[in-house]
Amino acid sequence: MITTPPLPAARWHSLPISMALIASAPATAAEMTVTVTIPRLAVAEYHAPYVAMWVESDAGKPITTLATWYSVKLKANEGTKWLPELRSWWRKAGRTLAMPADGISSPTRPPGTHSVRFAGGTAPFGNLAPGNYRLMIEAAREVGGREIVAVPFQWPAKAAGGSTATGTAELGTVSLALKP
Repeated sequence: MITTPPLPAARWHSLPISMALIASAPATAAEMTVTVTIPRLAVAEYHAPYVAMWVESDAGKPITTLATWYSVKLKANEGTKWLPELRSWWRKAGRTLAMPADGISSPTRPPGTHSVRFAGGTAPFGNLAPGNYRLMIEAAREVGGREIVAVPFQWPAKAAGGSTATGTAELGTVSLALKP
């Protein structure tokens, strides 16, 4: 029988610390940051817009819904009643989702600039196949208008960068920042 001597105490105690450092090291995954500006409108009756963000292929096929901002706090999930006003998103992807959708649904946002970050390989972004896509942002407002903005992008990003598009009424500047 062959026996091995025990590890010295200094090495034995450092093993859990080394393993913890390896486990806590950040994974280098591609990410997308979307910044949406909701303009302040001078109207008599202002309601924050419902907003849907989704990714679709160049051919217009919906890939994934990234976010929906709507009145999630109304009683009995009543806020979902107006989600079909986001017509393009609703027809392509919204009607098949059970709302509220975990990780996707959140309250409407007031006027201002709002950012959300999505990491490749994690929900709701998922494992997006390499290719050319469009980030779609649609906004609809009660007693207001409806607007959709598209921002093209390539996934995965070969270098850090991004692009922007600008709405004309319900949406301001929409920017997309990609990090490999």
